[in-house]
Amino acid sequence: MNLTEKQISFEYIYEGRIIKVRCDKAETPVGKVVDREVCEHPGGVAVLPLHEDGTVTLVRQYRYPYSELLFEIPAGKLEPGEPSPEACGRRELEEETGCRAATFRSLGKIYPSPGFLNEIIYLYLAQDLTRHEQNLDEDEFLELHRIPFAECEKMIEDGTIVDAKTIAAFYRAKLLLTNKEGENHGV
Repeated sequence: MNLTEKQISFEYIYEGRIIKVRCDKAETPVGKVVDREVCEHPGGVAVLPLHEDGTVTLVRQYRYPYSELLFEIPAGKLEPGEPSPEACGRRELEEETGCRAATFRSLGKIYPSPGFLNEIIYLYLAQDLTRHEQNLDEDEFLELHRIPFAECEKMIEDGTIVDAKTIAAFYRAKLLLTNKEGENHGV
């Protein structure tokens, strides 16, 4: 069964610093023309920094759209000309936490809200960390928290951590680090 839709036309209705919003006309598999609203985003990266002692560095920052302070893993948007998502992740990790990782492993990608948003977030696990200098953007304000890996899971379970990229990266890392025999490799 064909489930795809074909774009017929589009019109940008907003172009901002981070996102663009467009209205499309699309043809459904049965030939009906429908409106589709799409928010374009350049994509981003999120990094789960796992220290040798089994702790994770989380950032706590105010998120304006929700009017809340959230616990999250370090993250940021892909910048024009950036060579790869991994390079972006390494940059964001150092800027936000002051850490560099000798081991940087892909945890795949997620589509945060595919009903209207084309953003892709690439997830990474950072290990073998060394401390360097934090270098926040001028409009970036956050606190760093080192939390035991098991405590992060409790924070997800009790609703303290609600950020989707953080939850996805945490559970993908847990799957990666726990082998088939159930042995635990740092988590």
